[in-house]
Amino acid sequence: MSEQPLTIEPDMRDGSKTKELIGRAALTLFVEKGIAETTIRDIAREAGVAEGAMYRHFESKDALAWELFSQNFTSLALDLERLQERHQTARAKIEAMTRQFYAFFDSDPVMFSYLLLAQHDQFKKITPEMPSPVRALRQVIEAGMARGEIPARDPNLATAMIMGLVLQVATFKIYGGIDQSLSSLSGTLFEACWRVLAGVGSG
Repeated sequence: MSEQPLTIEPDMRDGSKTKELIGRAALTLFVEKGIAETTIRDIAREAGVAEGAMYRHFESKDALAWELFSQNFTSLALDLERLQERHQTARAKIEAMTRQFYAFFDSDPVMFSYLLLAQHDQFKKITPEMPSPVRALRQVIEAGMARGEIPARDPNLATAMIMGLVLQVATFKIYGGIDQSLSSLSGTLFEACWRVLAGVGSG
């Protein structure tokens, strides 16, 4: 009698690849359905792995949701901080940061949506010490106001206004209202952001 071929689960061959597969499957479902509405079974099915494989990489669905959020949220924040440090003026810093937001959306709209558009409890876990894309932008705006490059006003309001433009354009793109890549429109979009900042102290 011939021996049956040995079946090796994906994570036994390449654990990091399987973990990434699970992460992307979960990310898609979290954005489409919501974290609370997504089950471990849903994720395993989407990833094409056994449910047991999930627990070899993540202790729970909540741990998976937080790891996906915290690692990528921090990475985006650090990218923005590094970008703004290369420039001298508030205008150049904010242009670099807004362009990065749009480039990030074009490269991974699902991750962008999870980090900045989807409504979930991961935002409540952000600590003051944790790098934040929104905080990075606010600090640049605050510094620009302190130097007189941006009209003085509540920096939180100014930051919210810029993030509102960034996120609303991304939302419009997701729903098919914009055909072009956001990166190709980033110059025009930044000018709109800057006009908002330039006028925040008026009235």
